[in-house]
Amino acid sequence: QVQLEESGGGSVQAGGSLSLSCAASGPSASDYPMGWFRQTPGKGREFVAGISWSGRSTNYADSVKGRFTIYKDSADHTAYLEMKRLKVEDTGVYICAAGASIMRGSGARFWGQGTQVTVSS
Repeated sequence: QVQLEESGGGSVQAGGSLSLSCAASGPSASDYPMGWFRQTPGKGREFVAGISWSGRSTNYADSVKGRFTIYKDSADHTAYLEMKRLKVEDTGVYICAAGASIMRGSGARFWGQGTQVTVSS
């Protein structure tokens, strides 16, 4: 079992930056890839970024490549998402996730509660 707790997010103008973090806890906290999905009214839940359990491999949605960076601190099982040059269409609830399917961008086994990111024009 893995528990995920997000922090960060908030509101920013287009072109700005925000950072998210996700702390994993539980007996299996170090066993799974981690990442983020985002939920928006128009598109539903979509994959944003993922990182392997070792931290050596990453995967990004095409829409965020070159603007978002995911990395992790394996010592404390925390993953981070740095978001730069934010666009209005990046607005949504960002949900931390863990699970083997994340590196394929196809889903996750464990989910956090989500944190709101709002980008205004």
